Amino acid sequence: MRRSRCAKIIATLGPATSTLTRVAKLFDAGADLFRLNFSHGAHEEHQARYQLIRKLEEEAGRPIGILMDLQGPKFRIGKFAEGKIKLVPGSPFRLDLLDEPGNSRRVMLPHPEIIEALTPGTMVLMDDGKLRLRVEKTGTDYVETIVSVGGELSDRKGVNIPDVVIPLSVLTEKDRADLEFGLQLGVDWVALSFVQRPEDVVELQRLVDGRAKVMAKLEKPAAINNLREIIEVSDAIMIARGDLGVEVPAEDVPGLQKWIIRECRHLGKPVVVATQMLDSMVRSPIPTRAEASDVATAVYDGVDAVMLSAETAAGDYPVESVSMMNRIIDKVERDDHYMRLMDAERFIPEPTSADAITSAARHAAQTIGAAAIVTFTHSGSTTIRASRERPMVPILGLTPVMHTARHLSLAWGVHPVKTKDVESFVDMVNKASRVAKREGFAKEKDRIVVTAGVPFGTPGTTNALRIVRVGKNGAMSYDANAESLKI
Repeated sequence: MRRSRCAKIIATLGPATSTLTRVAKLFDAGADLFRLNFSHGAHEEHQARYQLIRKLEEEAGRPIGILMDLQGPKFRIGKFAEGKIKLVPGSPFRLDLLDEPGNSRRVMLPHPEIIEALTPGTMVLMDDGKLRLRVEKTGTDYVETIVSVGGELSDRKGVNIPDVVIPLSVLTEKDRADLEFGLQLGVDWVALSFVQRPEDVVELQRLVDGRAKVMAKLEKPAAINNLREIIEVSDAIMIARGDLGVEVPAEDVPGLQKWIIRECRHLGKPVVVATQMLDSMVRSPIPTRAEASDVATAVYDGVDAVMLSAETAAGDYPVESVSMMNRIIDKVERDDHYMRLMDAERFIPEPTSADAITSAARHAAQTIGAAAIVTFTHSGSTTIRASRERPMVPILGLTPVMHTARHLSLAWGVHPVKTKDVESFVDMVNKASRVAKREGFAKEKDRIVVTAGVPFGTPGTTNALRIVRVGKNGAMSYDANAESLKI
């Protein structure tokens, strides 16, 4: 099965999608990767869903990526004697470490690291930002605040501190246990929640130790301040607009989204836009026009993937949500304006032979009207470079490493295929031709552009480019003078 679009779809599995039939329907509707959200569900449930995906992968004959999403630290207040209170604007309210039921004057905040980090003037947000407190005075085990935006506050509501870097690891004990479990299962991507600094990502990279790729979720203003450094140490980025929209003004989110996508594309890292993309489809068979426009905007910006959360995990219309997102992406990518945007927003290649080859491959494919670009890769970096170029033809990512093929299911425009390694140029062009024809990307007499590294089988050596014509039986035939190029 080949997709007719370039941007990918990530679908979250949950109670609404926990059978092989449902997962297969999501895949047929357009899901390219599946997300396991470790904020919810027991390990046994995630293991069962993981096995469903791998069974589907075997039946479909196509690599399917699996993303595990770590919960990260969740800060919450304690409980109230009456279950809830009413905060009045202008009134004082105390947050402390006393393990006693709260009232209209105080409540327990069982996070000494937060109390220690707060300073006068800092804003404390509660209940997804609906209530706001301004810190007036701090002590060793308390902070005195004034209510800026009041309302009803009940037990165990969440706390956000947008302007402060909390001095603690973003990996909780639960995250570490979940991580080891997921890595033993064989997940392909690990998403790290509430990243504040590049050191957070480096810590996870060390624990993962090459067993999966690491995706940093941008949800904190502190992460925006360290954006470039975080992108550089991550394998991919997720713009998690839910918590980000709580901690920064709502009007700032669209501009931040565009900026983050541009930076990721510049640095050649896949980027995902997530949260509330088709939120009304949790309960409705059709989205709002604003939601359809939101998905389209992300695609026009050149995002690698868009993600569905509750829509597919717990919604009434999971398959319809994927199908709708698939149709929106397809419609955008057929728009001439989209093609002009992709052409106008390309970045200068790095001064390396690999970037020179992938840039030349895009130019060659465009000049000769190639049916596809075929990349041979071990680590996936060659194919990711080709994806960064945003060519107007499909990219086939051929690799002998199944984990790499699954990673590449996230990358824009890439159709990953697991295949045996090549041993010579003749083997390379013949295999590229056969696979392009078999997968439905090229037919007899079409031309394809092929890139690889010599010596074959050596990661990070992309240094060869070939233009070949697909033969009758999938084997290569070409004019050695006019249609062959080695760099």
